[in-house]
Amino acid sequence: MPTNLYGPNDNYHPENSHVLPALMGRFHEGKVGGAKEVVWRTGSPLREFFHVDDLVDAVVFLMGNYSGLEHVNVGNGKEVTIKELAELVKEVVGFEGEFVWDTSKPDGTPRKLMDSSKLAK
Repeated sequence: MPTNLYGPNDNYHPENSHVLPALMGRFHEGKVGGAKEVVWRTGSPLREFFHVDDLVDAVVFLMGNYSGLEHVNVGNGKEVTIKELAELVKEVVGFEGEFVWDTSKPDGTPRKLMDSSKLAK
């Protein structure tokens, strides 16, 4: 089972994308349009992100090296808060405007970190 994936052909729809492409899209729109951007939630939840190309490498590895019947979690074991992610995306995109947290929106699951220790064996 993979963790939160990102990469080419991701969903950037403003209403139903996941957090990373949503932030990228919002900050890009803010950069182009000069608007203040709203980020959902408080920024405190922790997430683990994994590039889709790294998932492909892990799946190819598992196909050649794993014959068990149990699920194998695939992730990198590194967490980042949504606030840290927002600050990083803001910097990378070059958005110089202000963003505010809409705390009326739900935070969702406080923590999503995979135990990928089986893959490391």
